[in-house]
Amino acid sequence: MILDGHCHVASTDFVPRAFIEDVVDSMRRRLAAVGRAPAREALVDSYLAQHQDHDADRLVAEMDAAGVARAVLLVPDFGMVMAGRLDLAAMARRHHEIRQRHPGRFWVYLGADPRRGERGAREFADLADRYAVDGLKLYPPCGYSPSDPALYPYYEECRARRMPVFVHIGPTAHSLSFPFAHPLLIDRAARDFPDLVFVLGHGGVSHVDVTAYLALHRRNVYLDTGGFAGTPDGDWPARLNRLFRLGLNHKIIFGTDWPLNQLSGGMRRLLDRVVHGPEVFAGVPHGDRALLLGENLLRVLPPAPNRSGREAGAGAAS
Repeated sequence: MILDGHCHVASTDFVPRAFIEDVVDSMRRRLAAVGRAPAREALVDSYLAQHQDHDADRLVAEMDAAGVARAVLLVPDFGMVMAGRLDLAAMARRHHEIRQRHPGRFWVYLGADPRRGERGAREFADLADRYAVDGLKLYPPCGYSPSDPALYPYYEECRARRMPVFVHIGPTAHSLSFPFAHPLLIDRAARDFPDLVFVLGHGGVSHVDVTAYLALHRRNVYLDTGGFAGTPDGDWPARLNRLFRLGLNHKIIFGTDWPLNQLSGGMRRLLDRVVHGPEVFAGVPHGDRALLLGENLLRVLPPAPNRSGREAGAGAAS
């Protein structure tokens, strides 16, 4: 059984156009460096066309083809820096409807921004209970540290519900703030909330030396592999293999960051190369594969009894 701990619904209802245009501009700069940059308008139109899977039907089809039983849907809160079609409450409701449309296929981590204050924390708690949200999703490059004390009311709500906190780290859209995306910024919060699980999104790809250090020495810090296939040199199987041989496979959560790689052959091709290819798991103990491909995610999810339709998770740091 494969569980994907890092996905998004490819929909312009949830991803601001400004973010998509930022991604396109970054891509064009990389392509221009080798003399192959297409017209900006064509790239924007292509990305917008790829983000019309409003009910996650195409995502579920990709998961079925790839053998992915269930996935985490991340719902970032860009609202303080980029205008979007829906506010946070509407996005929470829509993701609840997606789960009803595809029973048993998704968990949802809902976004937040500490600049929304205590009222924002109360809204997050209300939405978490109303829609059985499974975790908190933070996007610090929007302009805040994940150890900002203004986030502590949110962390208290997560601790009460035994929900993990997922924190984006590493590069992002060029208009956002890179300094806030450094993984060491989580250390104060991890110490102040030792019984709350923090997952460093993209931690298996960006700042790996730092994220590995944190995961090894902070019992409540995990990292994920989101975006692993997005390396420009195409050497991601070897990179994953090095990651999986660092001795911290009990603290790594597998994630694809779909729809990031939908242009490279889809989820099935990606997972075939991970699971059945000769390189990714070379020299990795066989028992570690189950941890990496699903069991670690189940360990950090909230316990099942008070929420419907969820596999049991221990919700515990280790």
